Amino acid sequence: MNTYEPTSHHPLTRGSDALVELPVTVWPTAQQAPRAQRGTRYVPESTAHPAKMLPAIARHAIDTFTAPGDLVLDPMCGVGTTLVEAVHKGRDALGIEYENRWAEVSEANLALAADNGGTGRGEVCVGDARQVLPTLADRHAGRAALLVTSPPYGSNVHGQVKAPGHRPVRKHDHRYSRDRANLAHRSLPMLLRGFTDILRRAIPLLRPGGVVAITTRPFRLDGELIDFPALTLDAAINAGLHPVQRCVGLLAGLRNGTLVPRSSFFQLDYVRKLRDRGIPAWVIAHEDILILRTAQH
Repeated sequence: MNTYEPTSHHPLTRGSDALVELPVTVWPTAQQAPRAQRGTRYVPESTAHPAKMLPAIARHAIDTFTAPGDLVLDPMCGVGTTLVEAVHKGRDALGIEYENRWAEVSEANLALAADNGGTGRGEVCVGDARQVLPTLADRHAGRAALLVTSPPYGSNVHGQVKAPGHRPVRKHDHRYSRDRANLAHRSLPMLLRGFTDILRRAIPLLRPGGVVAITTRPFRLDGELIDFPALTLDAAINAGLHPVQRCVGLLAGLRNGTLVPRSSFFQLDYVRKLRDRGIPAWVIAHEDILILRTAQH
């Protein structure tokens, strides 16, 4: 892994008890559209998940921070994007997923990865990561080189649309399960506390100096922009992790120095409505990728 030295021109982000200065770099992770990135590497049922990680983000993190044979962990693995990309790169992968539906899809994706020549081994555990992680500590203590994950965005997911351009718009695949214990259905403070607990309980599985990559983005709630990446960084610091870098994972392609937007119907529609109400708003064109480390000893 590279050593990153902060410099004075990089932005400051407030941590739990101090201003944390983090160097910034850009990951060109949308050179292909999300559907093309998933291609035939994922079973069709994967598209129904309301908040999928971009495969290129997981792939870039795995390439940058691990070597073949390393173990990659995702304690909120959804349809298994982190796991699939790790297995295809010759890394082993361990995931935890709260909802049975997505755990089954994740297992199907791992089986497909094996059929397609992935040389790593993948495993999915079902349950609340806060309870599952301690049960894995003995078998995997100090093994994971990298944790890649994304916290849920509460109920603020756009899903997919039928008959775009028509009214009324018909959404589908825009909700998690109805299980109120799912962190996605909790208030924002409770979601962040739960995410902090997950990271804290994952640390024993990481090797000394192991890397944590968290991908997250801001979102709007009733028109107000929520700086969810800063809140997520605060949660990670409170869990005992040490910030290293704050990266920009592009959601737009790069063509000859020009950004190629890949905005969804819902993103464009929402921004138009906000602007009609006089609220200055722009389509979100990047994810924040927070890079942190465990203690060296």
